[in-house]
Amino acid sequence: MTAEPRGHVDPIPREARPYQGQPAGIVTRLVAAVLDCAVIGLVMAAGYAGYAGLLFLVQGRSFTFPRPGLFFGFTAAFVVAFCYLTVFWALTGRTYGYLAMGLRVQRRSGRPLRLPGAALRAACVVVFPIGILWVPVDRGNKSLQDTVLGTRVVYDWKPRPTREVAAVVVDDEVPDVS
Repeated sequence: MTAEPRGHVDPIPREARPYQGQPAGIVTRLVAAVLDCAVIGLVMAAGYAGYAGLLFLVQGRSFTFPRPGLFFGFTAAFVVAFCYLTVFWALTGRTYGYLAMGLRVQRRSGRPLRLPGAALRAACVVVFPIGILWVPVDRGNKSLQDTVLGTRVVYDWKPRPTREVAAVVVDDEVPDVS
């Protein structure tokens, strides 16, 4: 076992260390999903307020608050949710809800999702959110989306995903990494 450098603070809480890298359970994932829904709701509210403010500047005294239809509201919510999930899963493997709950989505191999995989998973989650209810039934705590797409959600309190760095040796020379 390697000794930690002096002054090193482990980002993983002592009580959580046995769970690091283990599949996440249904309660943690549902709480993360609720937090993500709140973020999406805030983005939607900010978008509406910005649009209303723009209309107020243009219309002046004749201003009335816009009344978007139900179809537009659902479509906008789906688009915002899809973009939010795709971008954050592709960049860091976690959304705000996942960050707050110490979760990370990754490929079956443990590597981070790439943009196409994140987009496909986001589309599946947005279109069929009830798939998360498969988590308590599956032995590996996988949702239906995880089972179909080969992804998994694990407990991970580290700030960044760990990436395996391999040195390439050519003609018995070690490359300069500085």
